[in-house]
Amino acid sequence: MINLETPKKHRALVDQAHQVAMNMLRPISRKYDRAEHAYPKELDMLAAMIDGLSESGASEGAGATGVRRDESKDSGTVRNGSNLASVMSVAEMCWGDTGLLLSMPRQGLGNSAIASVANDEQLERFKGRWAAMAITEPGVGSDSANITTTAVLDGDHYVINGEKIYVTSGDRADSVVVWATLDKSLGRAAIKSFVVEKGTPGMKVERLEHKLGIRASDTAVIIFTDCRVPAENLLGSPEVDVKQGFAGAMATFDNTRPLVAAMAIGCARASLDLTRDLLAEAGVVVDYDRPGQLQSAAAAKFLQLEADWEGAQLLTMQAAWMADNRKPNSLEASMAKAKAGRVGSDITLSCVELCGSVGYSEGELLEKWARDSKILDIFEGTQQIQQLIVARRLLGLTSAQLK
Repeated sequence: MINLETPKKHRALVDQAHQVAMNMLRPISRKYDRAEHAYPKELDMLAAMIDGLSESGASEGAGATGVRRDESKDSGTVRNGSNLASVMSVAEMCWGDTGLLLSMPRQGLGNSAIASVANDEQLERFKGRWAAMAITEPGVGSDSANITTTAVLDGDHYVINGEKIYVTSGDRADSVVVWATLDKSLGRAAIKSFVVEKGTPGMKVERLEHKLGIRASDTAVIIFTDCRVPAENLLGSPEVDVKQGFAGAMATFDNTRPLVAAMAIGCARASLDLTRDLLAEAGVVVDYDRPGQLQSAAAAKFLQLEADWEGAQLLTMQAAWMADNRKPNSLEASMAKAKAGRVGSDITLSCVELCGSVGYSEGELLEKWARDSKILDIFEGTQQIQQLIVARRLLGLTSAQLK
């Protein structure tokens, strides 16, 4: 039976992540928001600490890499494993700063893609790499099935051609997990992911984007021109299974969507915590033992925001718990991402409004969190796409039947 309280074995990890967020990330948050594209060198020491914890086995799920599901182990008991540990630690780190978390070495979303679909040999070969993930294209946003970047087999290499945009950590990462199609005529079933090492001829970082939020994180446009990638860098099976369709590539999102939901939860929690303190300083006390309608409008609004936040948190933990226990979680991952993405944006912006001029000014981080949180409702599948996926799952309809 699922228990959504923090498991005892993960409490030390969660506490450590909170301390890091408070003492290492918060103090440099504004600095790197203003110095867009500057690499936060302070993160190198933090990354080394996380590597040490992971290698010692002291902190299962430390960082934002996500984990691979181990189908070979099934003791019949309930597990609270690395997926749950990851979402909880990620939420705490984003309580500090979302952009800085996304800038963490070796903690890219591409690492989650590798963990999701790589075979055992690839897991070992790409261990310790910092992997970005390149999916979005100029003409292909939310509908990943329409990817036009091509990968053509030529001897023992694939030749990749195409353009990818909004690649998080695309310039800093050691490698990029690129989604490309083996054969456009076969539709979404032919889409595979490839690990392209930094410095590979034909791979060029065209530019870095200037953004509304998460400015500490570099977001790149990458162009691939006759880029030759070793055939063994294709993640998972090279076979095109029309019956399976897009399921192989989409399995990546079952890991990454709960992580992005956790980011939204952490950023929203930061806003709520600071807003509660600022309201108290202004004489507005939130009383959790009285109905909202019997309190001030500001207190009632705050209670509503906290209720929304708790719903998003529970959905996210449920999606991670299901992955740990080898239960299909595609529906729950999309529900968590949809709820947390929307609620995160709503909470952070509402906190700015509740705090008035203090919330809008740069004297506090509330306005920054409102800017940062918006992307968490967009990348890894927009709000609208998540709702569409949930509807298809609940109604038992295919993507062709419900568009």
